[in-house]
Amino acid sequence: MSNLFKISTQALWSNNPALIQVLGLCPLLAVTNSTVNALGLSLATLMVITGSNIAVSVIRNIIHPAVRLPIFVMIIAALTTCAEIIMQAYTYHLYTVIGIFIPLIVTNCMILGRAEAFASRNNIRLSSLDGLMTGIGFAWVLIILGMLREIIGSGTLFANFELIFGESAKHWEITVFNNFDGFVLAILPPGAFIALGLIIALQKYIDNTYTKWRLANTHIQKGTKRVRVTENRA
Repeated sequence: MSNLFKISTQALWSNNPALIQVLGLCPLLAVTNSTVNALGLSLATLMVITGSNIAVSVIRNIIHPAVRLPIFVMIIAALTTCAEIIMQAYTYHLYTVIGIFIPLIVTNCMILGRAEAFASRNNIRLSSLDGLMTGIGFAWVLIILGMLREIIGSGTLFANFELIFGESAKHWEITVFNNFDGFVLAILPPGAFIALGLIIALQKYIDNTYTKWRLANTHIQKGTKRVRVTENRA
């Protein structure tokens, strides 16, 4: 249980691929100009990294070490193609917007890195959890970044969600600022760098605050001494 918790917390926070490892920045910064785009790329990446971890774990004992990396890349490329075909079939209009970035999932160092460093050395249960949590850790950063850039850049939130969830999702759009022309910098690549930098800074601040709090509590516990009280009898 502790091993599962460690894998989850590292992927989601302490070793987050986007905030700590800073991997996959090209699609992360290019696609996150809106929440729906960020969610679309997040789902595709989650599918590929989870599937590749499972596949690599299954064949880890039967492939020769000399050819393992090319095989890993082929697995990732095959799964990326599947994700691309599914997106073309079910969310075609979203695919026309972010489809150019879907093939870049193959070159995402995060996915190949998890396949090589973890899935090739662990069983299916742990590998699937690692892939799932790493994908979710990458996804929440994408989605938060997309939400921030959409609010500041367009003054709306959850716009165009019908591209994923159908016509019923048209009513999900929230107008955050009325009569707002938008702040163009937020939806351009420089705005993505600034927003990501702020999120990383916030993550570091939370980590440092928690570390100081834990150290302070540790010192208090160590400094506490037991006092034995005895009754004085005349």
